[in-house]
Amino acid sequence: MGKSVLIMGGSGQAGRGTAVLLRRWYPALPLTIAGRDLDRARRVADELGNATALSFDLRRGDLGLSEGNGYAAVVAAVRDSHLNGLRFAQERGVPYLSISNGLVDIAPEVVAGAQRAAAAPILVASHYLAGLVVLAAMESAREFERVDTVRVAAVLDERDGGGPAAIADLERLMDVTSAGLVRRDGDFIWVAGAAAQVEVPSVDGVVLPGQTIATLDVPSLALATGAPNVRFDFAVGESASRRRGAVPSTEVRIELEGSAAAGAPLSRSQWLVHPEGQRPLTALGIALGVERLLGLRGQPVAPGLYTPEALVDPAYAVERMAELGTLRL
Repeated sequence: MGKSVLIMGGSGQAGRGTAVLLRRWYPALPLTIAGRDLDRARRVADELGNATALSFDLRRGDLGLSEGNGYAAVVAAVRDSHLNGLRFAQERGVPYLSISNGLVDIAPEVVAGAQRAAAAPILVASHYLAGLVVLAAMESAREFERVDTVRVAAVLDERDGGGPAAIADLERLMDVTSAGLVRRDGDFIWVAGAAAQVEVPSVDGVVLPGQTIATLDVPSLALATGAPNVRFDFAVGESASRRRGAVPSTEVRIELEGSAAAGAPLSRSQWLVHPEGQRPLTALGIALGVERLLGLRGQPVAPGLYTPEALVDPAYAVERMAELGTLRL
């Protein structure tokens, strides 16, 4: 733990939440909070303890940073738009994690990782909640001999989009395409127009207008479970908790259909609800990835390109979600 984890965007909501969790789990782990507002980054670092603050520049190959004692890992809790954070990690042979490149704009990151696959472990975690939905679904899938269908429906409260960077990411991803990616009868296909418009249920039964989206969760769930039918529906609107006068919550419904070991039909449905919104769960998804990449849980990860389900144990992720106050209904 002599080297520090560099968290780019560490003073933002996801980055700060990640730092808080890592500090709670590993008090001796040094952290570097890199922010574009140095005063804000310093406040976060002072609150954490055993942390330093600095400003950084994503447009520069060296990120505008001095080497110091080097870094143990690089976390992009903000969009690494020039991929300089990725290259920075590759050149130093340290793990890298990102969360802001959606399915429709992930190609440059994947190509950069593939070109130098032996340089460093790269965790592509631009899934919903940084991979937690996939991990929760995989944990439920343990009951099944065969999974035929996975359906996910998520409600993001319109007042819970995160900080400016997160809102910009969401707007960019929604603007790039109005089509959604689904797996249907084993084929990955695009659905657009009226076919992509859906109704998304909230946990209290209220139905919100939404759409089927293109998200990394779809191929991850399809390939991890073998399910020939997978979709992810998404709505932005008022969450059930806010309708009750409380703060915005995040809500995700996961439905699985298939067969049990004896061949009997089996179906499972669960809600994942966090009363404080998406930020705590996104931070948890990132922290679980960092923990695994550093070998703080399990062996250090070899160089290569990874997704969350390839590294993080689903049962352990679900335990951590419960510790954080996530409700499974």
